[in-house]
Amino acid sequence: MADRLREDWLSLSGAAALIGVHPSTLRLWSDKGVFPVHRTSGGHRRYLRGEIDLWIKTSDQKNVMEPASAMQSAVGQMRIQIAEGRLEAELWYQKLNQEARMQYRLSGMTLVHGLMNYLSSQDVDASSEAYVLGYDYASRARRFGLSSIDATQAFLFFRNSLLEALVNAYEDARVPPGLAWGKMLNKIHTFTDQILVDLLKTYQAFDESHS
Repeated sequence: MADRLREDWLSLSGAAALIGVHPSTLRLWSDKGVFPVHRTSGGHRRYLRGEIDLWIKTSDQKNVMEPASAMQSAVGQMRIQIAEGRLEAELWYQKLNQEARMQYRLSGMTLVHGLMNYLSSQDVDASSEAYVLGYDYASRARRFGLSSIDATQAFLFFRNSLLEALVNAYEDARVPPGLAWGKMLNKIHTFTDQILVDLLKTYQAFDESHS
């Protein structure tokens, strides 16, 4: 009986795997109160399998927002964020001259276009697209004297700004959290994680060639 009860409760990663979304997406839904979650005495998130099954069955899939439309809205929000000075608060950005700052602002749009190509493509393997973007971020950072840590922080700034803007776009369109856009966010996380890995591999290759 005790074993059965333990099987009914899932961790954040276990519940995310069950419904097919990234743990970050499920964490966001849980914190916003749109996905049933319980807390242990230590503050850890736990999910009841029966509640997950019910949520999947009742998740409203009728109100759908196309990825291209969501991206367009997100681009507008990202430009507003940049205009409001969020970039200027980043320590890595403060190390750059005016030319470098202009190129980094454009790199946010490069990431958006790469994601749009990936989401609209039927190809499961997007390794070449991810490699090009990772190499681009790494080579730009080295050209302007940034460390691998700075380059990582720069990429994460644009990646996280885009994810935040996408979530806001869905909320503004009153699209309820569900598997349709949860799986899209999962694809975005997977793709951008690969870009980050390629960025770090490129930095390592540069360092080894100059050692």
